[in-house]
Amino acid sequence: MPRTRKEVDTSTFEGRFAVRLKTLREKAKLTPEQAAEAIGVSLKMIYNYEDGAFQPRVSSFPKIAEIYKVKRIKDLLPNE
Repeated sequence: MPRTRKEVDTSTFEGRFAVRLKTLREKAKLTPEQAAEAIGVSLKMIYNYEDGAFQPRVSSFPKIAEIYKVKRIKDLLPNE
């Protein structure tokens, strides 16, 4: 059964960060399952990142940037 996604509050940094992570994952043409496996976290954690419930550890940013094909780590962060 498809997962029901909650609405992300983009008025907060956490919400904008969540949307940014999802956008980058989709741009890299990765499914949530593929991203979870490549990053080394559970599928539930990927959903939590993209829902704004949790943020990845800073120590995992380099790996996420590489997997999501982002040249600079700071490009993981939202522009605003």
